[in-house]
Amino acid sequence: MSVDGVGTEQVGGGADEPGWDVDPDDESGVAVVAAVGRQIRAWREAAGMRACEFGAAIGYGEDLVRKVEGGRRIPRPEFLDRSDEVLGAGGKIAAMKRDVAQVRYPKKIRELAKMEAQAVELSAYGSHNLHGLLQTEEYARSLFGMRRPAFSLDEVERLVAARVARQSIFDRSPGPELSFVQEEVTLRRHLGGRMVLRRQLERLLEVGQLRNVEIQVMPTGRDDHAGMGGEMQVLKFADGTAVGRSEGDFGSRPVSDPKHLRIIELRCGIIRAQALTPRESLAFIEHVLGET
Repeated sequence: MSVDGVGTEQVGGGADEPGWDVDPDDESGVAVVAAVGRQIRAWREAAGMRACEFGAAIGYGEDLVRKVEGGRRIPRPEFLDRSDEVLGAGGKIAAMKRDVAQVRYPKKIRELAKMEAQAVELSAYGSHNLHGLLQTEEYARSLFGMRRPAFSLDEVERLVAARVARQSIFDRSPGPELSFVQEEVTLRRHLGGRMVLRRQLERLLEVGQLRNVEIQVMPTGRDDHAGMGGEMQVLKFADGTAVGRSEGDFGSRPVSDPKHLRIIELRCGIIRAQALTPRESLAFIEHVLGET
């Protein structure tokens, strides 16, 4: 199932249920989607159209129209485009795509993406799977699909779309300095199957060629290892502030206290020193790719 085909059903001859439900605990998301819904309803009523007529005109079911207007469903960009065209809004409805995009993904992911977008430096160590910024779409889908209790298909696709959207960090100019250390095992687990892993390894080799990106591998055979406590990450910003997180430490929550950050940065630095160099790591990844 593609991201564009999330939860598509046929209701009353129209495609229904594209997009995602609104998280009731996401106050900002609820407010934005409710405001968008009210605007669409106002335009529809001003045009003298019933919900069923409007749905048929834009190619969606009446149920979806009512959910969007009631602020219970996040409309997809194409829904807003078609609404703007059919209702003759002159771009006013389509312009709300930017507002909707800001609340499209879960709140925690939005907050992480915002920090990554502002960061000038990122250092990360991954022990169980590849860092989200390095994952291909199909690798991420396989990873989320393995979660237990299982996510619904709708939830999986929403999380995949959010993860892929975060990777716009590689398109920034000037780009932030990105440093990743990955355990050897994360390069060898066939999550999603052999071909998914092959394409994932190819992606690592591609990203590893970027001038602002360093990917290092921590071989399983190392005698000394400063990262046995689990994954960790540090984000640094232009104003000199930083935020970090270390699995199992400080409640596994993001921290900005200098004393806590010093500990995480110390570990990240030692891990980088213990791992293969970036050049050695790319050669290692090529070797694993050849074996896969």
